Amino acid sequence: MPDPVLHIVHCIDTEGPLQEPLAATFDRLKGIFGLTIEPTADNLKRLQQRQIDLGGLEAEVAQVIKPELLAYNGDWDAVGAMLEDAMGEPFRTETIDDFGGGWIYSWHVMDHVGYASNPRNKALGYGAVLRFYREAVKQSGPADEINWHFHPLFPDGDPLKAATSYTNSYAQLNQILARRLIDHGWFPVANRPGFHSERPDSHAFLEQWIPFDYANQSYEEESGQKDLRGGRFGDWRRAPSSWVGYRPSHRDYQQPGDMNRHIFRCLNVGTRFRELGEQHVDQAFEDARRTGSAILAFADHDYRDIRPDVRRVREMVQAARSRFPDVKIRFSGAVDAARAHLASRGELARHAPLALALSIEDAVLSVRCTAGECFGPQPFLAYKTKSGLYIHDNFDLQEPERHWTYIFDSQTVPLDEIESIAVASAGADGSVAVTGRVL
Repeated sequence: MPDPVLHIVHCIDTEGPLQEPLAATFDRLKGIFGLTIEPTADNLKRLQQRQIDLGGLEAEVAQVIKPELLAYNGDWDAVGAMLEDAMGEPFRTETIDDFGGGWIYSWHVMDHVGYASNPRNKALGYGAVLRFYREAVKQSGPADEINWHFHPLFPDGDPLKAATSYTNSYAQLNQILARRLIDHGWFPVANRPGFHSERPDSHAFLEQWIPFDYANQSYEEESGQKDLRGGRFGDWRRAPSSWVGYRPSHRDYQQPGDMNRHIFRCLNVGTRFRELGEQHVDQAFEDARRTGSAILAFADHDYRDIRPDVRRVREMVQAARSRFPDVKIRFSGAVDAARAHLASRGELARHAPLALALSIEDAVLSVRCTAGECFGPQPFLAYKTKSGLYIHDNFDLQEPERHWTYIFDSQTVPLDEIESIAVASAGADGSVAVTGRVL
């Protein structure tokens, strides 16, 4: 029997720089706790040290505004300075896994689009964050991954609201995917949900397109903090607590069922709730020992310094290694870990990597699956018009799982008005295929 393997997966919700002025921090406290306090640096320090009488809320307030939580990377220079060290070989190899590898990052990149305002001075625009991180990964060399992260937007366009509705956000969602596919030749395989939240509409969307979902934040007890109760930022109270993953039920994404994607547990580091602790690390080692393979995944944000989080996790993993000497650890990206883990358990479709072929004849686009199998019922179609419009649309199904067509005419867009076409899909085996045509 092969030695059990625990994959260590560091997911980063990759959103670029963020700024929070002092007044905004106090506005946030008012929104959470109903407290009206003069926004001064001295009052902030006193609140952090629990020196202001808040009628029993002192500890909760101090937890929200811990100094490390307010130490934001406020511009690209700050992000770049952090990455120069964090992505460098000396930092990556402070700890080596049992296969001779150093630390790997999974950058789950989002786009900030559709905002009514920009109070946190985020990097707005399609591909703004993606371009920065693709170049950073290219320069750093190791096998970091670029993966998917999306925050739904509330109908009023307020980016500070913790929206959960994909239905209200399909315009932004499909535009982001279409532009990433056409402009960057990129399509997602692994997801990290915005605000850690999934709901029935996002559950259905992910099931169409993305096979690996690092979303489950099952925890021993619900946070007592006022703004986090009732599953407000991700409801995972009914989900499995194991580190081996599960296929969700159609009617309840928190319960095991027979849908296609796999949901993996992924707790937080460097934040104020659902934090990864030593007991969770030990449980992941125990799951790997018991089943032969497991994934210990955790998430933080790039707008804070990720290096203390990496060192804290390394310390916990190193301590656990001494207690589980028979379990080997492997630093992995989110996609690589999921593919290796599921393959070792016989839970991954045994197909060749996905391949798609595209042809156009008499204004009919034809796409065939020539190898492997699509993860969902159809590939993702995107095209760009000569006027600069990006469009996503459905295919017509000609042969289940093998052949799809799309007609360019007066009911869609005439072919002579099209600049480029791109088609992509994740494979049932966790691979990805992208093809396209410039007209």
